[in-house]
Amino acid sequence: MAGGAGGRQAGLTSAEVAERVADGRTNAVRSRTSRSAGQIARANVITPFNGLLTALFLVILATGRWQNGLFGLVVVANTAIGVIQELRAKRTLDRLAVLNAPHARVTRDGVTSEIEVGDVVADDLVDLRTGDQVVADGAVTDADGLEVDESLLTGESDPVHKAVGDDVRSGSVVVAGSGRFRATAVGADAYATRLTADARRFTSVRSELVAGTNKLLRWISLMMLVVGPLLLWSQLRSPDTDDWQEAMTGAVAALVGMVPEGLVLLTSLAFMVAAVALARKQTLVQELPAVEVLARVDVVCLDKTGTLTHGDIVFDQLVADGPEDDARQALALLATAPDANATSAALAGTFTSTTWRRTGGVPFSSTRKWSSVDAEGHGTWVLGAPEMVFPEGDPLAERAAGFAARGKRVLLLASARSSARETSLPADLHARALVVLAERIRDDAADAVRFFAEQGVTLRVISGDNPRTVGAVAVSVGVPGIADAGEAVDARTLPDDPDALADVLERSAVFGRVTPQQKRAVVGALQRRGHVVAMTGDGVNDAMALKDADIGVAMGNGAAATRAVAQLVLLDSRFAHLPDVVAEGRRVIANIERAANLFLVKNVYSLVLALVVLVSGIAYPLAPIQLTMISTLTIGVPGFVLALGPNRRRYVPGFLGRVLRLAVPTGVVIGLAAFGGDLAIRSLDQGGGRVAGQTVATVVVLVASLWTLSLLARPLTGWKVALLAGLAVVAAVILTVPVLATDVFLLEVTPQRLLTGLAVGAVAAATVELVGRFVLRPTRDR
Repeated sequence: MAGGAGGRQAGLTSAEVAERVADGRTNAVRSRTSRSAGQIARANVITPFNGLLTALFLVILATGRWQNGLFGLVVVANTAIGVIQELRAKRTLDRLAVLNAPHARVTRDGVTSEIEVGDVVADDLVDLRTGDQVVADGAVTDADGLEVDESLLTGESDPVHKAVGDDVRSGSVVVAGSGRFRATAVGADAYATRLTADARRFTSVRSELVAGTNKLLRWISLMMLVVGPLLLWSQLRSPDTDDWQEAMTGAVAALVGMVPEGLVLLTSLAFMVAAVALARKQTLVQELPAVEVLARVDVVCLDKTGTLTHGDIVFDQLVADGPEDDARQALALLATAPDANATSAALAGTFTSTTWRRTGGVPFSSTRKWSSVDAEGHGTWVLGAPEMVFPEGDPLAERAAGFAARGKRVLLLASARSSARETSLPADLHARALVVLAERIRDDAADAVRFFAEQGVTLRVISGDNPRTVGAVAVSVGVPGIADAGEAVDARTLPDDPDALADVLERSAVFGRVTPQQKRAVVGALQRRGHVVAMTGDGVNDAMALKDADIGVAMGNGAAATRAVAQLVLLDSRFAHLPDVVAEGRRVIANIERAANLFLVKNVYSLVLALVVLVSGIAYPLAPIQLTMISTLTIGVPGFVLALGPNRRRYVPGFLGRVLRLAVPTGVVIGLAAFGGDLAIRSLDQGGGRVAGQTVATVVVLVASLWTLSLLARPLTGWKVALLAGLAVVAAVILTVPVLATDVFLLEVTPQRLLTGLAVGAVAAATVELVGRFVLRPTRDR
C-alpha cells in the first residue's frame, strides 16, 4: 500500500506502480469475444465428413481420372462457408468490444490522468464520474452523491448509493454523483471476471439437423468399413474392369454415393443465407446451427432489464391534491438540480421549464431517500419516498400504496414554509402530489411477447429486480400466466431441488430477486423436464445461464462476457428481432428436411447398388462423375432452391426418422431399377459392355430421381414447375450433346440405350409415386 494519508490522496508513486506491474498485479485480463481464428478453422476443417471425402478424393486422384474427383469441391465449399461465417461474427464482436472498452482516470504522484483499463494496478486511486464504468473492485475513499447501477452484475435496476468505506465492483456504472475508490481486486481477482470465468470454455450449440447428419455419417462409415474392402475385391475380380484404376473408380463411386456430402453443404448454405438475412435485421449469428435451434425452442427465459425494458425510468403520471400548476413548477426546479440522478433525468423529460428561482436545497441521498429545493417566494418543496416524506394520516397515502402494489415507483411531492436540513424534514410539510414513475418499456416488446404466445412458446421472466416491479412490466407487455403484479414470485422463496423448482416454473411465469446462480438453476430445471430453452440477457449475471441454455441470446449493448457466450447477438438490443429469428429457423429446418429426403434417397440407392454388385460380380453401374451429374441435377441445385423457398411449417421433432421413412423405400426402388436397366441393356446390346450399362443406369436414375423431386416439391406452384422443367431440359441436353455425354460424363448414348433407360425409369417413377403417396399422406404439412 501507499504510505500515509497524504500519500494515499496523491495515489501511488511511479515506483509503486512499477513494482505492482512486475508482480503481475494489474487489471489486464485475457478476454475473448468468441473462439480464436485458429479454433474456428480447426473446428470447421477437422470433421468426420471432411476426412471421409478427402480420403476418397485422394484415391480418385491416384487413378488419374480427374473428372471423377469433382465431389472434392464440396469439402472446400462446406469448410469455407463455416469458417467465413464464424470469422465474420468474430470481427463484429471484436468491433463491439473496442467500442465498449472503457478507460480509467487514476491519480499517481499527485497527478490525475486517463489510462487504459488494463494498466490499472492494485491500490490505484481511481476517479469516478457520472457515466463511468467501474473497472476494478475496491473501497470508496471519497463520495459526493455517488450512486452506481449494478444491474449488469446483479440484475437489480435500482441505483445503489455508495458512501466512504463502501465496496464497488467492476462492471457497475456510475449513474449519479462522483467519487474515488482504491482498487483492491484487479484483473482475474475482480468480481466480474470471476463471475464469468466458467463462461470462457467454448461449447457449441446442439443442432438436430447436424446431429442427425452426423449420426448418418457414423452409420455410413461403419458400413463403408465393411462394404468398402469387399466392394474393391469384387471390382478387381469383375470381368467388366480392365485394370486397377477402373476397379478403384467403381469402388469409390459406390462409396461416394453412400455419403450425404451435399446434405452437409446444403445445410451450411441454408444456415449461411439465413444468417445473412438476419444480419440485415441487426441479428448476429455466431454459430450457424443457432438459426435452427431457436426454431425448436419451446421455452424462452427473459431478463426484464434491457430486454423488455430499456433499463431506465420515465415519468408516468402526476396525481395532485388540488391544482397542478405549483407542483409542475416545483418538479421542473427539482429536475434541474445540480445533483442529477435517474429520477431527475426522468422528470426533466416532462417538466422542461419553470419561472421559479432556486435559492437552496438539500441534495438527494439514498440514505434519506428524499431531496428538497427552496424556491424564492414559494417555500420549500420535498420529493422522496412516501414512507419517508408522508405526513402522518395524509389521504394520499392510500393511493400511493395502491400504485406501489401494482409495481409502480411512487414519490411524494410535499411543500413547507420552513426549509429542510440535511438531517431533518420541515415540520410543517403538506402533501401536494404523487409522482408516479415507470420503467421505460420497449415499444416492440408487447408484439414480440404476443408472437411467442401465438406460436405456443412458453415465456418465463426471470430478473434480479423487485418482484412487483418485474410483475408490473410483465403484465403491461402481456406475458401469459400473470394477471397482477402481485403474482410475481420472489426467488428467495424458491426451492433448491431441481424437480421442485421445475414444478414452480410450470405454475408461475414471472420471478424477481433471481440471483445469477438461480438463473442457471432455472435453465437446468426446465431442461430436465425436456424443454428446449432459450435465454436472453445483457448482464454479466446472465452469462452462465446463457451458456447453459440450448441457445443464448445477448443484447448488443450488454456485457462483453455475455456476448461472447451467446449464439445470437441482437446488435441493436431489440428483443423484437427474436420472432424474425424463430421464423427464419422454422423455414430453414422445414426446407432442409424436405431437401434431406433427396440426399438420403441417393445414399440408399448407392448402397443398394453396392450390395447388388457384391452379389452379382458386375462392375458398379455408375462412375463418380455420373453420380456427380445426377446429384447436381436432381439433388444439389433443386435442394438448394427448395431450401431457400418459403415454408411456414412449425417445428416437429423426429427429423431423421421422418426422412428415413421416405428415403429408404424410394432409394431401394431406384437402386433396383438402375440394376434392372443395366441387366436389360446387357441382354439387348451384348457388345455394349460396362459403358452401355452405365449409360442406361444413369438415364434410369435421372428419370426416377426427377420424379422423386416432383413428389417432394408438392404442391407444385409456378416456380417449382419451372425449376423441374429447367432441370429436365439440362438433363436432356447432357444426354444428347456428344461432347458433354462422352467427353465429360463418360456416357455413350444410343437410341436403344436411351429408350431402355426411359422405359425402366418410367416404371421406377410410377413405383416411387405409390411409395410417396403412402408415406407422405399422413405427415404432409407444407
